[in-house]
Amino acid sequence: MSKVAPVFVLTHHAREPLEMKGGTTFNTVTDGIEAALAKAREAAGDRDVAIAGGAATVNQYVAAGLIDELRLHIAPAILGRGERLFESVGDIELRPVGDPWGTGLVTHVTYQVVR
Repeated sequence: MSKVAPVFVLTHHAREPLEMKGGTTFNTVTDGIEAALAKAREAAGDRDVAIAGGAATVNQYVAAGLIDELRLHIAPAILGRGERLFESVGDIELRPVGDPWGTGLVTHVTYQVVR
């Protein structure tokens, strides 16, 4: 059985770690994207690290040059006004990796982020 990786939640409000049934532990990080990534990399060892979040989180990591590959899961639902993806991220190029695929109403696409 493989060890469950911890989850690091980027937030402005510190909380005690929350362990869920099944072994996943959610840890809050209040000192920025670099600190959250450093903690995730330390916990991952030689495994890949995945960053999940909305447009604001993705934009921060892309602007800082900290994302190599971007996986987007697109659903035709509009919630409020939403936030713009790729807002203020600088000059980047997105190269498709593989073919898009879908499941019901969701389309999944993967891009390599090139600076």
